[in-house]
Amino acid sequence: MRMFIPTLNAKIVGEVIAKNRRRKGVSQEVLSGLADIGRTHLSAIERGERKPTLETLYRISCALDVKMSDIVWDIEEKIK
Repeated sequence: MRMFIPTLNAKIVGEVIAKNRRRKGVSQEVLSGLADIGRTHLSAIERGERKPTLETLYRISCALDVKMSDIVWDIEEKIK
């Protein structure tokens, strides 16, 4: 019996990151600086054009002062 495994949609990942960024009241410019990633890279992630690596997701979560597991939980809830 094969189990259905949903695809990790980059758009959902970006939406969750953007929601957390807006909740903290920081711009992409500020967040990208705090996370030490390029602003254009962060923008592409938030638009769903790129999926962040675990390292990048960890940097973003630390910069937002949010546990990475909370971000992953939000993503999983949207996938269901």
